[in-house]
Amino acid sequence: MKIIFFANTDWYLYNFRLALARSLREQGAEVIMMSPPGEYGSRIEAEGFRWIPLPMERRSLNPFREIQLLRYICSIYKKEQPDAVHNFTIKSVIYGALAAQAAGVKNRIHAVTGLGHVFISQSMRARILRPLVKGLLRQALRGKGSHLILQNPDDRSLFLKHKLTEAKRIHLIRGSGVDIEHFAPVQRERKGKFRVLLAARLLWEKGIREYAEAAELLTHRSDELEFLLAGVADPGNPSAVPKQDMMRWQKSGLLTVLGHVENMQQLMTEVDLMVLPSWREGTPRGLLEAASMALPIITTDAPGCREIVENERNGFLVPVGDTVALAEKIEYLLDHPETCLRFGTAGRKKVCKEFDQEIVFRQTWEVYRSLGILNKSIRGG
Repeated sequence: MKIIFFANTDWYLYNFRLALARSLREQGAEVIMMSPPGEYGSRIEAEGFRWIPLPMERRSLNPFREIQLLRYICSIYKKEQPDAVHNFTIKSVIYGALAAQAAGVKNRIHAVTGLGHVFISQSMRARILRPLVKGLLRQALRGKGSHLILQNPDDRSLFLKHKLTEAKRIHLIRGSGVDIEHFAPVQRERKGKFRVLLAARLLWEKGIREYAEAAELLTHRSDELEFLLAGVADPGNPSAVPKQDMMRWQKSGLLTVLGHVENMQQLMTEVDLMVLPSWREGTPRGLLEAASMALPIITTDAPGCREIVENERNGFLVPVGDTVALAEKIEYLLDHPETCLRFGTAGRKKVCKEFDQEIVFRQTWEVYRSLGILNKSIRGG
């Protein structure tokens, strides 16, 4: 049994899909990873998986270059003859599906983990590209062997509204799962400042500006609060936060900019609150990990985010773009440690019940089984 995982970054494959690949390998499947080149390719190989780098530029709109890329992916599929391809993120779904159709790959699983810049942004570029992307998605998702995995009901409704695929081909699997043993609660005693963390790719759609503005609104309590920002700029995304903005926030003392953090589990033992003022998500992994570690959360009442946080039960939901509401809820939790504890306890219970990675693995295996590419005797079946 051979399965090819295809994503738009090796970072994504390593951080979000490595555990799934290991679980499939335990069931006897050969999993091959494929992505544009990056520093995580060697780490994937060190885990014992074959990794194929692609000459793929995520922002390219050059038709000749993109056609060549499609042909190259198609040639890989013809050479490897996989039993299935599993594509992650929209561009990889489109290219991986079209190439698989041309190469005669019977089974095609597509995971859209968030609608991305083209669907979320209101920029001229995004509005121009949106109809083209929708048309390509309809073509990519067609066919008997094509199945789509979405992470929240809002995305499912949108795909059906725009007739991008059929309801019978959609599977709802909420996120990539959390290792609840690794991301376990720790005893927290506040020492010094109340530390707030936003950990995400540094894109405007993640609510980075709103976070900085909330920190500015709370400067009158700067002796008690510290705002941390973990993540790196994504130069392949048109919505990347410019480096000069991050330098300005760091220099002014408004935010502590951490850059890339290798050990998120360790960082989350050192903070008191997780914040994600995102405009729209699939099911954000960072919030799941924070809830698993019994951290209180403030996020937006937006698709994906409200899958994790139940307002006033395990965190607060604030309106998208509402900087004042975000600042008010941060200040409230600063002043109410008992609410932080209650939110954290409820969040841990929710993750263990609904988002444990073993649950996600079993749900994913069921999709594979429906295509006849995993037998029914595997663990959890």
